[in-house]
Amino acid sequence: MGEGCRLPARPGTPAISGLSPAAPGTTLPRPVNATPADLASNLASVRARIHAAEARSGRRAGAVTLIGVGKTLPAETLTAAVALGLADVGENKVQEAEAHQRAVGRGAARWHMIGHLQRNKAGRALELFDWMHGVDDAELAGALDRRAQAAGMRLRVLIEVNVSGETSKFGVTPEGAPELAEDVAALAGLELQGLMTVGAPVARPGDARAGFARLRELRDALAQRLGHPLPELSMGMSGDFEVAVEEGATMVRVGTALFGARSSQGGA
Repeated sequence: MGEGCRLPARPGTPAISGLSPAAPGTTLPRPVNATPADLASNLASVRARIHAAEARSGRRAGAVTLIGVGKTLPAETLTAAVALGLADVGENKVQEAEAHQRAVGRGAARWHMIGHLQRNKAGRALELFDWMHGVDDAELAGALDRRAQAAGMRLRVLIEVNVSGETSKFGVTPEGAPELAEDVAALAGLELQGLMTVGAPVARPGDARAGFARLRELRDALAQRLGHPLPELSMGMSGDFEVAVEEGATMVRVGTALFGARSSQGGA
């Protein structure tokens, strides 16, 4: 994943206050325990754990992209993380991405939409994000494609697959993924790069392995069916990202392990 926007030289790390006002459009709780020292230590720790998992699975160092999840973060915390070297940021909501980019800067990181996107926000999302992880139906893909072609660009996308079968989760079924992949691959404004999943909650990290392996196997089958590589697998979060790396993840989406647990204050 060497391509993407150019990252400027990073400024000094700003101070981080204990708790910031909610970003527009959300009432979710905020982390309150992230200090500059915590962030630097956490970032180094997560990277070391990723590199160890790469080595255990016989993969080259640097094969996996760390995406820091910006959900509910105060803007100054995310700004500090980017200043410390976090190059990729994942956002669940368009309005939070807008608020964060006003503080961090659009070109200061690569921005990933990792939440569910409503079709009526496709145009704005195209301006905000370099990667779209959650394409899960042909209608959304078509809306993104029309916007991308009108802008004279190609948007890198991943198809979200619900490998756990949970009714509370978005994503196409594994059985429906081949047809959707063929539809997306045929769109001139989209560049299908691979698959994404949100794993089921597990008691132990190892319990997530079967789901991650299933996504990898599905990706391999789809690449053969389409006749071209699908290099990216976005899977694994704070509780299980090492297992995801061992099973072939190329992108891991990490929030709590970087920024700390969320406070019970400020919302449900």
